Amino acid sequence: MEAISFKLSGKTACFRKPDVNAYAYFTYNNIHKPALLGLLGAIAGYGGYTQLHDQKQHIKTRIKATKNKEKKQWQAKLDNLDAQMPEFYEKLKHVKVSITPLAPNGYFSKKIQTFNNSVGYASQEQGGNLVVREQWLENPSWQIMLLDDGSEAFQKVRAYLIDEKAVFIPYLGKNDHFAHITEVTAIALQQAKGQFIDSLFIKNFEKLDGWAREEDPNPYFFQEISPYTLQEQYHFYEYKPMIFTNYEIDTFPKDTYSYDGKNYTFI
Repeated sequence: MEAISFKLSGKTACFRKPDVNAYAYFTYNNIHKPALLGLLGAIAGYGGYTQLHDQKQHIKTRIKATKNKEKKQWQAKLDNLDAQMPEFYEKLKHVKVSITPLAPNGYFSKKIQTFNNSVGYASQEQGGNLVVREQWLENPSWQIMLLDDGSEAFQKVRAYLIDEKAVFIPYLGKNDHFAHITEVTAIALQQAKGQFIDSLFIKNFEKLDGWAREEDPNPYFFQEISPYTLQEQYHFYEYKPMIFTNYEIDTFPKDTYSYDGKNYTFI
């Protein structure tokens, strides 16, 4: 089985959680699959949410400006767009990815950053100034692997990564956080061996009965409920519990392969 591997890192990152924003915006600890596909789509030049939104706004403008017969035609086009995913997701959703946090226990340091948004429409407060508090990851890095499924989209992303090219600037969650991509290489995967998984994987057990890896001085078990796919109708996140641990795993998840003595699960 063939794959492409690279190191993804940055000075800071923010993969904003949509469920808490009363006092501050919080981030997921790791880049999740939808965000990673968005980054790969930017590299390959596929359209995203902005392009889809602009297309819808154009059609809505035409609906207002046209007569009844033509309105039905434009409305049909708008209904069709409402059922579509962003281009990057349509092109890349089938690509299996492996994400390995390059931290001793999978946990990255985080800090709350405070800054002002002073554009006039940002806030109803006096002066129109909105104080934003946002949690950022500090110096995050991951080993990313993409499983070669033979698709045209994979080959396009692979070529851009190897040639160190990008159509749009890749970033880690927001355009404040530039992404660094290094150590790009094509690799050959083997059948998984042993009892440990060295990447993130979807939880597939009720409890762990095994021992931690003997050569690791500190046992660890990291779990995070993380976005896994996009819901088709409204593009909301759908979630899975993601695990990173040095404990033994009784049953490997599907699409787990070995490379250089370590096991990686592709999701």
